[in-house]
Amino acid sequence: MHNPEGGDISFKLSDAAPLGAAPRRKDLRGYLAANGDVVTRVTRAVRIDDTGALSAQSEYPVLFENIVEHPGFRLCDMLVRNREMQARALGVPRADYLKTLAYRLRLPPRGLVDVASGPVKEVKWIGDAADLTKLPVPRHKERDEHPYLTPMIIVRDPETGFYNTSHAGTTVVGQRKGLASFVTAHTRRIIAKYREMGAARMPIVYAAGIPPAYEIMGNFSGLHMDMWGELEMVGTIMDQDVEMAPCETIELRVPANAEMAIEGWIDLEKTGRTGAVTSPSMYYLPRFEDVPELNVTAITMRADRPIYRNHQTCPATDHQVLPRLCHEAVLYNRLREMGLDVKDVRFPTWGAALSCIVQFDYPCEGFVNDALMMAMGAPWMNTKLVVAVSPDTNVEDAAEVYHAIATRVDPARDIFIVPKTRGSAYDPSAAPLEGAYPSRTVGKMGIDATIKARHNKADFERAWPVNWGKVFLKDYL
Repeated sequence: MHNPEGGDISFKLSDAAPLGAAPRRKDLRGYLAANGDVVTRVTRAVRIDDTGALSAQSEYPVLFENIVEHPGFRLCDMLVRNREMQARALGVPRADYLKTLAYRLRLPPRGLVDVASGPVKEVKWIGDAADLTKLPVPRHKERDEHPYLTPMIIVRDPETGFYNTSHAGTTVVGQRKGLASFVTAHTRRIIAKYREMGAARMPIVYAAGIPPAYEIMGNFSGLHMDMWGELEMVGTIMDQDVEMAPCETIELRVPANAEMAIEGWIDLEKTGRTGAVTSPSMYYLPRFEDVPELNVTAITMRADRPIYRNHQTCPATDHQVLPRLCHEAVLYNRLREMGLDVKDVRFPTWGAALSCIVQFDYPCEGFVNDALMMAMGAPWMNTKLVVAVSPDTNVEDAAEVYHAIATRVDPARDIFIVPKTRGSAYDPSAAPLEGAYPSRTVGKMGIDATIKARHNKADFERAWPVNWGKVFLKDYL
């Protein structure tokens, strides 16, 4: 790979991650250190525009230590792209990850611990000194004209006081100005509350560089805002206290151990138009958005080479994974309520954030279609295609899932379609809804790719070479 200072970039991708859990850490740099066995550290000089293409090639965390345009800063990405890293985020063995998250989501909120200050306050750029362009924020796709800011955002419900979190991608259009795209229903409802109160602006803070468990919980989208906010539950799923320090210029608090905090106001009276969105389906959809303006009032950070946490939005990266991790846990709970022996639930990155795989054992006919309908009727608009598979299908391997569909499905009996349901704004096959841009409608499909009772199970015993999975070519090279 090209090095702007000459020579080659030393960029060794991790081939595999050993199983097992790593100790939990309350800050990102501690988390990266504890998981150093799978973190790729790029020490050669890299241009900021190359970080996305490079990090997207890795299945495991990447830390860029030497960014040409931003000396003194670091950038990391790919923290939760696979099950191993998701399990490490919760500090549990891989086999226990899904059931642990599903269980902890049913627990009461642990709440937050207020502290006077923290590492995120070591350096302060206040007022005119705050400058987004000095931060290592990359462009994400070829058509981007501006950098795209992706850290976790924190806003507060003006009625309940609960903290709501999400990842509202923000186009940086000036030193202290951005255009923020709020796509989650809860954040939009909070914005509506401020407007109903007659407010002209809403306080907001971006928390960059926090342990990935924050981000997993921060993307929860179930019914909860009348009882708790996502940030109050972070300590529950991490099984440790979350310390919050006061912001400098707004009446909000920020994780005290974050790497960076960007404070400001969302202008509720003024909007700007962004270019094509970088959607999780990896198309340029919607074509444009009219979104509120962000006005930055302060940036604080750690003094020692702060780490900017990027969320590269394409091709198949954390961007597709993060919003769906709590979805998987919620579906796990609901399928178990049906009496199913659930093995796994996945929204695979290769499914364009529009498909789901459910894996379970079931006692008799009827269960599979009920499970498929339940998943297809989930509150989120990313269950356009739901596939049920048996425990012997490797849900991490697209070829295995396709093989199950090809060999275990009678299309006349094992596929059903539901027409005219809510479609994703990111799905080009869905029909645009006139007068309701960017809403769309689309059909949904359920596929039963399990081994059925009508089958002879012996017909589905796979043929493999002698000692398959026991001997490896690499050992003979």
